[in-house]
Amino acid sequence: MGRYVAIDSPRIDELVSTVIRDIGREIEALRIHRLRGVVLGGGYGRGEGGVFREGDDERLSNDLDFYVVTEDGVTAAEIAAIGESLAPIAKCWSDRLGIDVDFCTAKTPWRLRHDQKRLMVQELLHGYVDVVGEKGESLFRDVERREPSAFPWTEAVRLLVNRGAGLLLARESDDPAFVVRNLNKCVLGAGDAVLISRGEYRWRAVDRAAVLGWKEYDAAVEWKFRPRREGPCDRETAQRIWLAAREEVMAQGRRSRAIRRSFYQAVRWIARRRTLGDLRTIGMDAVVRILRGMTEVVREGSSFPASLKKDWLVFN
Repeated sequence: MGRYVAIDSPRIDELVSTVIRDIGREIEALRIHRLRGVVLGGGYGRGEGGVFREGDDERLSNDLDFYVVTEDGVTAAEIAAIGESLAPIAKCWSDRLGIDVDFCTAKTPWRLRHDQKRLMVQELLHGYVDVVGEKGESLFRDVERREPSAFPWTEAVRLLVNRGAGLLLARESDDPAFVVRNLNKCVLGAGDAVLISRGEYRWRAVDRAAVLGWKEYDAAVEWKFRPRREGPCDRETAQRIWLAAREEVMAQGRRSRAIRRSFYQAVRWIARRRTLGDLRTIGMDAVVRILRGMTEVVREGSSFPASLKKDWLVFN
């Protein structure tokens, strides 16, 4: 394994090192007010990035996901301004590398602590690379590190919602690479969701594959590390696996009584969507409500409804 990638590829490791260094210099030159630091997370930050090989050619295959941390007390307007400042850097490097270079919406230390039960935050804590500003050990000092088996059930639901959205977006796309990538991510997300619901999640993809024991998941992990133009599964297989995972996760939620209703969740939905939504699910956590609506669309084979897409974007 390399430093940033899951296979031996000194050329790609050197490329990622160079990109991190250059992007760090560009961010530093902006002198962004109240910025504490930026780290690289995602697959390359965890040392699990993929390498696309074709003959002697090697290229990056996953997104480069940068996480931005500010001081506490910054306003929404200041966070938006930081995003606008970083957008040209993201676009320039996306065009140069042929992959998506993303800067997350800037987070305050308070927001990171508030979201410390989330899979996204915990995976970041367990695999990142310092880019610019304060080191991660300082940025994440007060964020509690949790065992991989301790994620709340709703994190499994959130994974299914995001991968289900990718499945529906793939139905609308005529870009073969986008379709193949999202079908593969659907299988990976479905398997991860099942492991979270069972309390059996692991930090490394190969360890999750060993615990899960799905041949489709094994193939998806292999494709993630060594992607090709053709994916390991078709639309029907990805859909079948997503629906099966959805049934297991929801069954686990019912057994553990994790599916609850509350006045707070009802008000939260109304405040953010300006509508009651499906009255059958009112008062449930937003991601559970979205998953229920998404399941019907996936089963019917229909397109991604605009209202459901809006729900997903608002609560993602």
